[in-house]
Amino acid sequence: MELHMHSHHFDRRMPEWPAALIGGCVAGAVFLVIELFAMRVAGQPLWAPLRMIAAIVMGRDALQAAPFAPGVVAVALVTHFVLSILFAVILAVIMAPFSLDSSVGLASLVGVVFGVLLYVINFHGMTYLFPWFADARGWASFLNHIVFGLVAADAYLALEGRESDVNGRTGAG
Repeated sequence: MELHMHSHHFDRRMPEWPAALIGGCVAGAVFLVIELFAMRVAGQPLWAPLRMIAAIVMGRDALQAAPFAPGVVAVALVTHFVLSILFAVILAVIMAPFSLDSSVGLASLVGVVFGVLLYVINFHGMTYLFPWFADARGWASFLNHIVFGLVAADAYLALEGRESDVNGRTGAG
C-alpha cells in the first residue's frame, strides 16, 4: 500500500462539496443501519439511539417518548443526517488541502483516525451538554464511529471528480 507521503503538502485545493455531502449521507446511513442492528443484537430497545439523537434538539423529554414516536424519529433522522453531512464536510476540509485523498490507503487511515476523534468528542466531550450519551459509550459505538469515518473518507474519495492529483493520476481511481 503506497501512501505517497511526499505529496502531502498544503496546496489550497478546495474540497469537492457534492462529494462531501453525498459521502456524509452514505456514511450516516451505514452508521444508522449498524447502530440499529447492534441494538437488535444486544436486545436493547431499537428506537433508543434515535430518541437520544432527537433529544439533542428536543431536550430530555424525547428520551421518554413512546418506543416509536413519529415526530421524535423524524427529528432524530434530520439531526443525524445534518450532523453526518457536517462531519463529512469537516473531513473533506481536512483531506483536500493536504492531499490526504491521494490514495485509498491514506484516505482510509485518515477516515479511521477521524472516526476515533469523533467518538472521543461525541461520547466524552459532548456528554457535558448531552449527558445521556455517556450511557452509550462502549465498543459498539466506538467501532461504529470508526466505520463512519472510514466510509465518509472512502466515499468522498470515490465521488470526488478531480481531473488529476499531484502524482499525475487521473480520476479518483
